[in-house]
Amino acid sequence: MKIKFKLNGQAVETDIRPDAFLIDVLRDLDCLGVKKGCDTGTCGACTIHVDGKPALACVQLAAKADGQEILTIEGVRDQAKEIGRYLVAEGVEQCGYCSPGTIMSILYLEEQIANPSDEEILYYLNGNLCRCSGYTGQLRAIRAYMDSKYKEVNKNETCA
Repeated sequence: MKIKFKLNGQAVETDIRPDAFLIDVLRDLDCLGVKKGCDTGTCGACTIHVDGKPALACVQLAAKADGQEILTIEGVRDQAKEIGRYLVAEGVEQCGYCSPGTIMSILYLEEQIANPSDEEILYYLNGNLCRCSGYTGQLRAIRAYMDSKYKEVNKNETCA
């Protein structure tokens, strides 16, 4: 079966099996930052954006991607590097396996809430599991990243 969708801003047309999962199709298209963790939708390592909203690629049939816009970590390299610097600064980048999915969730949070509370951060990251580091360090890193973005937005608004 043939499907067409937009992947990281580029039109894609590919043949799939009707029972193929989106994660396998994306990885076949060299989106290797979409990680296979649990294959049950519980770890968040495969988090991507589908039509602007977070989705778990390991539990979505690829056929449902037909006509949709998909964004993976490969499509947000600059933002991912910036967030990654905050994660490294707090010592939470140990193995890095969960980072792509976590970063995709952080980017969605950033689009939704300009200056989130700690509770809101934790809510938006629910389902992104990290086996290496405690979530306290992640929360500190995300808070620092979000605070820098909030200050940047406020600075630009007062100078306008």
